[in-house]
Amino acid sequence: MTARSKTLATWLAFIAGSMGFHRFYLHGLRDVWGWLHVPPTLLGLYGVERMLELGQDDRLAWALIPLLGLALAASMLAAIVYGLTPDDRWNARYNGGASGRPSGWLAVFGVVGALFVGATVLIATIAFSGQRYFESQVEAGRQLSQ
Repeated sequence: MTARSKTLATWLAFIAGSMGFHRFYLHGLRDVWGWLHVPPTLLGLYGVERMLELGQDDRLAWALIPLLGLALAASMLAAIVYGLTPDDRWNARYNGGASGRPSGWLAVFGVVGALFVGATVLIATIAFSGQRYFESQVEAGRQLSQ
């Protein structure tokens, strides 16, 4: 069994976690949870593409874009959890108890970046979804009043 680096897992979750790369690194390509990261990310990217092509009034884009935001926020949470896991607990879980290299400051920088990006993405996703929902309610109210 090869040693799994906590720092590398943190950065994989930070950079490409929405596609499940951190799960594939830790558990292999047969990891079902890793593959379940891919569809919401791709659907969310399709929603962004639709919005760019069709404008902000596309209702399908309204439903798909938050999937991307939630996938990104979940991967940032994974990066934070990995980076903040104590080295001895990390080694017990992913390295069969064998001691590995200490994680050092690179894992901390990954956690800080993930915290910043994750909070920003989560707030933006909530704001986008709320705005779209209330705009649709106002439009429905206008149609009823006519």
